[in-house]
Amino acid sequence: MKPLPSTHTHPRSLKQHKKSDDATFRIALAGNPNTGKSTLFNALTGLRQHTGNWPGKTVIHAEGTYSYNGNSYTVIDLPGTYSLFSNSADEEVARDCIIYEKPDVTVVVLDATAMERNMNLALQVLEMADRVVLCINLIDEAKKKGIHINEKRLSKQLGVPVVKTSARNREGLSHLQKVIKEMAYGKINTNPYRIRYSDELEEKISAIEETVLSTFGDRLPSRWVALRLLDGDQSLIDSLQHRIELRRKEVGAHGTDEPLYPVEA
Repeated sequence: MKPLPSTHTHPRSLKQHKKSDDATFRIALAGNPNTGKSTLFNALTGLRQHTGNWPGKTVIHAEGTYSYNGNSYTVIDLPGTYSLFSNSADEEVARDCIIYEKPDVTVVVLDATAMERNMNLALQVLEMADRVVLCINLIDEAKKKGIHINEKRLSKQLGVPVVKTSARNREGLSHLQKVIKEMAYGKINTNPYRIRYSDELEEKISAIEETVLSTFGDRLPSRWVALRLLDGDQSLIDSLQHRIELRRKEVGAHGTDEPLYPVEA
């Protein structure tokens, strides 16, 4: 498959320049199980964290905070998943957080010793969001196995920053925090790698994408939603219908004729 040429910027990226120097940002950590994601979460937040359940789910919700250069960051440790295809409650929770809550930055944690296996989830997240950082963790284990990762070349190919870390040794954490801050403020332009499919499939994607845009404006990753609808993702269909109905009731309660989801300025 060829990469899809893209000049996407996150719909809120330009607004981030207006953030004050003491702004608070929301950061989501996504990744496969056993990538050291929770270790990274603990290394960043220390004891400043709490857990509970996601609303309506039995899935654990973990949040923590840290400060960096005058800013406060709330970190959401998403459930470890191998995909975001709505095959489980964990996948639905991770999916919904990324597409509906729109974290200021999504950090995808990868195992440096198993990059090929981890890239499936990373590529899915790149379809869903623009402000993404790839964090290649367990770099210490990779070195022991003689594995070398050219993060600059990988960053160029995928169109987003790539940072190498060893969370348990706190190696690379300061650099990761710096990149997160710069991306949260919109100082890093991204061009996420997106697969281009056959001409026939691309035509269908475009047609559905137009409907998604007319319904939700820029609030959802329209191309990714179109792909999932083509795949018959019933969980996503139900979720979208539920949100449309809630919004319809909200608009109706105010007695206005405004669009369900007006495009953000």
